[in-house]
Amino acid sequence: MFFSGDPSTRKRVDLGGRSSKERDRQKLLEQTRLERNRRLWLRQQNSAALKIQKCFRGRKEVETERSKVRENFLKTHGERCHTVDRQCFSPDSDFLRHLLFFFNPTYTTDVSVLVETCRLLLKFVRDNGDVVSLFAGTEYASKAALVRYRVKKFAHACIRAVYGNRNKLRDQLFMESEKSCTSAILLLDAVTLLIDLGLPWACSTVTYLLQRNIYSLFREIILIGKDRSFPASNRVVSSFERVLGLITSHIGQGTCTCPSVDPQCFFPSQILTIPFLWRFFPHLKETILMSSLLNIAIDLPGYACLLGNLLEVAGLAFAQPESFTMAVDFATVATFLLEALPSLQSSNMGSREISEDEMVIDDEQTEKVLNLGLEQQITNAIDPRFLLQLTTVLLGGFSPLNGSHSGQLEENHIAAVTAVCAFLHATFNILPLERIMTVLAYRTELVPVLWNFMKQCHENQKWSSLSEQSPYLPADAPGWLLPLSVFCPVYKHMLMIVDNEEFYEQEKPLSLKDIRCLIVILRQALWQLLWLNPTVPANCGKSTTAIFAMKKHPLEFLQHRVCVVASELLSQLQDWNNRRQFTLPSEFHADGVNEYFISQAMMENTRANDILKQAPFLVPFTSRAKIFTSQLAEARQRNGSQGLFARHRFRIRRDHILEDAFNQLNALSEEDLRGLIRVTFVNELGVEEAGIDGGGIFKDFMENITRAAFDVQYGLFKAMFEGILVDIPFATFFLSKLKQKYNYLNDLPSLDPELYRHLIFLKHYEGDVSDLELYFVILNNEYGEQTEDELLPGGKSTRVTNENVITFIHLVANHRLNFQIRQQSSHFLRGFQQLIQKEWIDMFNEHELQLLISGSLDGIDIDDLRAHTNYTGGYHKEHYVIDMFWEVVKNFSLENQRKFLKAGGHASDEALDRLPTSATCMNLLKFPPYRSKEQMEQKLLYAINADAGFDLS
Repeated sequence: MFFSGDPSTRKRVDLGGRSSKERDRQKLLEQTRLERNRRLWLRQQNSAALKIQKCFRGRKEVETERSKVRENFLKTHGERCHTVDRQCFSPDSDFLRHLLFFFNPTYTTDVSVLVETCRLLLKFVRDNGDVVSLFAGTEYASKAALVRYRVKKFAHACIRAVYGNRNKLRDQLFMESEKSCTSAILLLDAVTLLIDLGLPWACSTVTYLLQRNIYSLFREIILIGKDRSFPASNRVVSSFERVLGLITSHIGQGTCTCPSVDPQCFFPSQILTIPFLWRFFPHLKETILMSSLLNIAIDLPGYACLLGNLLEVAGLAFAQPESFTMAVDFATVATFLLEALPSLQSSNMGSREISEDEMVIDDEQTEKVLNLGLEQQITNAIDPRFLLQLTTVLLGGFSPLNGSHSGQLEENHIAAVTAVCAFLHATFNILPLERIMTVLAYRTELVPVLWNFMKQCHENQKWSSLSEQSPYLPADAPGWLLPLSVFCPVYKHMLMIVDNEEFYEQEKPLSLKDIRCLIVILRQALWQLLWLNPTVPANCGKSTTAIFAMKKHPLEFLQHRVCVVASELLSQLQDWNNRRQFTLPSEFHADGVNEYFISQAMMENTRANDILKQAPFLVPFTSRAKIFTSQLAEARQRNGSQGLFARHRFRIRRDHILEDAFNQLNALSEEDLRGLIRVTFVNELGVEEAGIDGGGIFKDFMENITRAAFDVQYGLFKAMFEGILVDIPFATFFLSKLKQKYNYLNDLPSLDPELYRHLIFLKHYEGDVSDLELYFVILNNEYGEQTEDELLPGGKSTRVTNENVITFIHLVANHRLNFQIRQQSSHFLRGFQQLIQKEWIDMFNEHELQLLISGSLDGIDIDDLRAHTNYTGGYHKEHYVIDMFWEVVKNFSLENQRKFLKAGGHASDEALDRLPTSATCMNLLKFPPYRSKEQMEQKLLYAINADAGFDLS
């Protein structure tokens, strides 16, 4: 077919590859689907319209029915409820059923009826006292479900009435219920009555309220009164506060059966975030502290967020005038929030001297950790500036420096001390102390203000007032717990940097008279906690597991912390007293230490023995020395030192004493060192000296070897193990190493007096320290080579200023006393502990260790020596020669008395004619019968100064 010019006759080609029949089929299916969807939408639209119509008609019918019930109710009872009696509240009455059915908080008449109902309810209960029988009659069990339903609806209706009319009732919301019977007070007092924890329906009612976001309603009600003025007394307890406090304290109680509705999620976010909350409810913070509401939310991130936000805005609030009350309230709540937090990952448990083995914590204890971001927010917020603001606002008005301190314990004074001490106690337990202790010690008046407060409580016996008015402590807890928990570590930190002139001459930061009073307070507190009324194990000071367990019980943990910090401070004050005595040593001894206590202290695993380890200064030194001697005697007996024959005999040349001693001692094992060793001396001619070693020759050997070469460690330890005194004075810093203690600035003069003088000059420098161009680095000279160490990360670029100079002094002293000599100290200590167990000397301070090693330098008790002397060869204690002898010795100078004890019979050849001689190998003095004291004194002085060996014994 040829093209005719008509395009309509042109054949169509389907490039889709489908026929026209198939294409028509697809179109039909699509049209069918669209039609089906349209019909479905029409059905849904019709159904929705029907539901709306039914709902509208239903609501209208319900509202019509409510209007009818309301009208009949008012006809029967009246707006003033004039026909209502006790029976109207019973389960058989329709009074409450009708009222709760038609009640609408937006209707003024309904609110009036509800208010009158509350008035009658309160009156009936006040007259009869039994609210359960009022609602349930005599058979509550059979009517329990109905009663619970009516009570919870009634309580909720009262709160809805207050909420719906909050603008109208704003002036009534925070009034005292005892002074007024306004509508708001009647409604709120009725709620308080119905949710009392002792009622059988209390839990179900509170749960019902919480499920209906009651805290959100409360928040809106509270915010209505934000511009209202409040009484200055801060003692107003409003009905609203009672309701809020009762609901808050109800949750989490041990007897509470409320199902879990997570109320703790709403209380912090809805209530605790209200600005100036405590102006509305001054006593609510006490309810929060006494309840466990927030403990349930311990691992909620929002909990830590709330604390972080509060801390960040607190600084701005403290800057406002008259912020004292707000600061007290803030510190109280922040304390609880801090204690409820899980342990911070950067925390060092409040002590920088925790050993590696103490840092091992089991998995259960480390389950709850805080998000690092939140932790950083909290730790950054509690910075030196914040602490300075807080302590200034709370304690600035009581500073003895401004003369406003009246001498009487006022209520706000107690509140301030309680708040700041509780907050700092919680802070010490979760934050590293280094970053906050310096500002508290040197930039605030915390120490003098706390001390004046404690001194007044002590002198006037007012400690109980602190615990009675503190929301943090139980009423029967010792009132000194909180102040001591803060005062002790801060004052101890100050003593680390105080120099001798400041402490003894200028009497800073406390006078010596005050320190003597402080010693009494600390001693009595420790004795009560550790012995009279023990509550925690005395030996748990370094047990991390025990610390974590006690943190779940705040009071026990507080008592434990006071034991630790009070012991540390009292020990430090004893060190100061040993340097230059300002009080009698007996002032550190507990009054109750008696023979029974000492006998108990000698036995392991007794409380007295634990006290001896934790607070040894409570026990007199002589008693502790006897215990130490008995421990050594038991150890020597176990090692056969009381046997007749020695395992090891040393042959020592007097002119090669160091070499011979080192070679022969170094060859012995640790066990052999504790065993019996006998010594034979060889004189310059190679001849063995006469005498059998019964203890005296070995004593002479130890005296000579330690004098010749102290750095031969075994020499000293064998002397101490055998109970031999050696005449060597040791530096304080060195004796501290025996006790594995940190050395501080006051120990530096015994090691590097020149560096100490430089640091003291820097401490008292009155100009700008930054002008001295000092940085946090220290130069070391070792074997002629100079090196440079940074005292902290980035120390080379960190300049020393007036603000950080105290930290710089601390770090320099620590570097010189602890860091530079740590390797030598470690080797020394390891050798020392091969013979002397650590627990044996833990009961002694450095001064007392010196006494154990070298004896007393103050004098010799000749009467005691005479009482313990045995006589033979015709002499007896009443012999006239013996009487003359002790008179002569008693009149000797201290130096000659020491020579008499040390070398009594070391006489020379020419002194043998009628001179006193001694068999020092057996600790025996051989004495001729002189006729006069003059002759006896002359001969005795000659003999003790002859310095003879053992050849003449």
